[in-house]
Amino acid sequence: MQPASRTRSKVVTLLQWTPPNCRYDPERVPPFTIWLNLLFSVAALFTVANLYYNQPVLDKIAEDFNVSFEKASTVASLMQAGYAIGLFFICPIGDWLRPRPLILVMVGVTATVWIGLCVTSSFPVFQALSMICGITTVTPQLAIPIIGGQVPPNRRASAVQIGVSGILLGSLLGRLLSGVSANYGHWRTIYWVALGLQYLLLALLYSLMPDYPSRAPEGKTYFHMLYSTVRMTFTEPLLLQVCIQSYCVSAVFSAFWTTLTFHLASPPYEYNSLQIGLFGLIGIIAIVLGPFYGRIFMDKFVPWFSAFVGETFALVGVIISTFTGNLTVAGPIIEAIAIDMGTQTSQTANRVAAFGIDSTAMNRVNSAFVVCGFLGQMSGAAIGNKLYADGGWTWVGGATIGLMGLALVVLFLRGPWEKGWVGWHGGWAIRAKVDES
Repeated sequence: MQPASRTRSKVVTLLQWTPPNCRYDPERVPPFTIWLNLLFSVAALFTVANLYYNQPVLDKIAEDFNVSFEKASTVASLMQAGYAIGLFFICPIGDWLRPRPLILVMVGVTATVWIGLCVTSSFPVFQALSMICGITTVTPQLAIPIIGGQVPPNRRASAVQIGVSGILLGSLLGRLLSGVSANYGHWRTIYWVALGLQYLLLALLYSLMPDYPSRAPEGKTYFHMLYSTVRMTFTEPLLLQVCIQSYCVSAVFSAFWTTLTFHLASPPYEYNSLQIGLFGLIGIIAIVLGPFYGRIFMDKFVPWFSAFVGETFALVGVIISTFTGNLTVAGPIIEAIAIDMGTQTSQTANRVAAFGIDSTAMNRVNSAFVVCGFLGQMSGAAIGNKLYADGGWTWVGGATIGLMGLALVVLFLRGPWEKGWVGWHGGWAIRAKVDES
């Protein structure tokens, strides 16, 4: 056997071996404790941050590689494009393969490729490796369906909220830590720190993550997983409904945060970069409170009602800011709080609702949901920039009011118990049915 083949064999053997405490016994299914919930949330935090380390240091990257800022900005675009590819082509196979080895491979490959980002002096190589890391940084979207599948329906919203809070905190801390690190040292310092965190995460998951079985029936293929993801999006009424809402809500979120920087840097505010950056800390409110109102509020009601409350709350914030944002900074502050809390509530509720479609297809359902949200983010950024350039803050507000209104219209087309495409069959009841299973 060749040395390379022996190495591959050893790696496969190592990945397939499971510590005794992580082995799955169908006769004695391990309980999904708060500690496992936090483990997956930490995994989401450490991995999703990879997508955002480059954004505050693009100017440093341009200087170090001796390229234009416009060219350096392609690093962020390539990493986000890679993430989109991973969402569609990797996440659905979480229903086909055992999640433990799949997640370990994703984290291990990302960490190993990340070494190249820490040391390369070639900008094309840095671009290529950034895109590869984007493709393999899908651990957060593999972890959320595990959470949704391992907790009973009466605790699913709060458990998923904990996982989603990890994703949101990762996106916030990734930017914050990168900016602070580059301000006091070399921009690659945060890349070396991230490398260590990823290998630490790999060790934690290897030691603590249970070896849950595959959910999909036997005999399915990879291409069937991809095909069924697309097919379900257009044949499952509930999935199409939540995907459209995900698109609209994500577009509103992205349009606001993309144009907020321009708005605050312009008269009458003329804030500096530090003052504008502090607005990002408003997101911590939603991140911290999310698991608590998930348990206190969302677990007790059907997902439809939680989505309604979240989208209505966000819509009220958008309306207030649209008509006051040119007069007082209180308007954007109110909108930031309302959008962060409202969209997080809506997105979590709709994701929980979608998980109830088919327990063997949670990864495919989640993949469709997140891809639609990602498309919404890209559209929202483009629409927001265009409208702000043409008509300023009020024009952006008008568009976001329309998008959030559309999300609510789509929500009201199907009641909380409706099984068909349109209607309110099953009644108006908003209290969740108690199910401990």
